[in-house]
Amino acid sequence: MTFPPDEPWGVPAPAPAGPSPTAPLAPPSAPAGPPPAAPGPVIVQIAEIDITSSTISTPAGDFPLAGSQWQVNEFWVSRRQTPTWAKLIGFGAVCFTLGLSLLLLLVKESAPLGTVQVTVTSGPRHYVARIPVHDESDVVTINQQVNYVRSLAAL
Repeated sequence: MTFPPDEPWGVPAPAPAGPSPTAPLAPPSAPAGPPPAAPGPVIVQIAEIDITSSTISTPAGDFPLAGSQWQVNEFWVSRRQTPTWAKLIGFGAVCFTLGLSLLLLLVKESAPLGTVQVTVTSGPRHYVARIPVHDESDVVTINQQVNYVRSLAAL
């Protein structure tokens, strides 16, 4: 079954393979100018945020460091759980202590769990990094890094 050439529902003719013999080949374009200068070595890295002497690099793009504002929020949950050593001794010694070792399963310890949210704002753009933490020392380290970057941004 063939369609007339002016039929809109017909199958279009296949395009010729390769460049057309009448079209001249354009030379490859030369770069318009020198490549942009590298922002420098990374001074501080907070999660996926890299900070150089003049630039903040995030997955959302690059921000200028000068005049940037930094905010840190902590979100904690304290979870109570039976420690591993109590489970092992409790179940392992159940035959020798006539079940009294199962009282070790009542031992609980508090396990902190949470995230630290670091927000950087530079002009109209902002980026939020959520960092999981398992210890208070992790939070102290993140706060120290952010305070250092705040001092760099104020220069």
